[in-house]
Amino acid sequence: MNFELKGKRVLVTGSHRGTGEATARAFAAEGACVFVHGFEAGQADLVAASIVAGGGEAHAVWGDITGDAGAEAVASPLAARGGVDVLVNNYGVAGAGRWSDTTSDDWIDMYQRNVLSGVRMTRLLVPAMRERGWGRVIFVGTVGSVRPRAVMPGYYAAKAALPVVVLSLAKELAGTGITVNCVSPGVLRTAEVEQHFRARAARKGWGEDWDEIGRRAIAETLGPGSAASRLGLPSEVAAAVVFLASSQAAYINAVDLRVDGGAADCVR
Repeated sequence: MNFELKGKRVLVTGSHRGTGEATARAFAAEGACVFVHGFEAGQADLVAASIVAGGGEAHAVWGDITGDAGAEAVASPLAARGGVDVLVNNYGVAGAGRWSDTTSDDWIDMYQRNVLSGVRMTRLLVPAMRERGWGRVIFVGTVGSVRPRAVMPGYYAAKAALPVVVLSLAKELAGTGITVNCVSPGVLRTAEVEQHFRARAARKGWGEDWDEIGRRAIAETLGPGSAASRLGLPSEVAAAVVFLASSQAAYINAVDLRVDGGAADCVR
């Protein structure tokens, strides 16, 4: 299947690590020119250099997109290159805390990081897509939007806003050739998550075999009866994002696509 992404310019926010890095690499493998984003100068250089060393095209950009000035710092060099065809608002942070110990500032911070960071980049980069009559905007959410836990309430509440943002923006951009979608992953085997579960395994005596640790971790996290039987891989989320950006997905618009192994436990 030809995704027709060769030569497309793609920005993936927060792509210096984790799922964002996997997504940047997946786009590069399809022949896209990828802008790898970090928050500080030099933070994205290694990933961009690695993509180039593998035969892909990538450039490092940086700026703190939790504020207007940082978002402008990222968008400005992209505008000089003609803007982007695909914007993946991947960046987000799962803040710790419970209802009893989170402050109003904690909740505002979660909204800034998980919602407004993407809104900023969208407002800066979508006008050029409109002018060209083609574009893709993809937000990365979480299955926690429909399956929140008692912990991290501000994070789940912020991420739950993204499907609404996506639907509203899709209506705003109707007929422009730009589609807007959300991809909501389940629990993924990122380096941080694996470290967390290995530490839990050591405390509980689960052993060191990752397959066993992952099975126990997902069962403990999701509870009995869940359709999800393992942790997902960042590359599996990346594949869904790349597909939604492709020409083959032109009629998929305003959806929240869960990539969670069935963890959501809901029909819609």
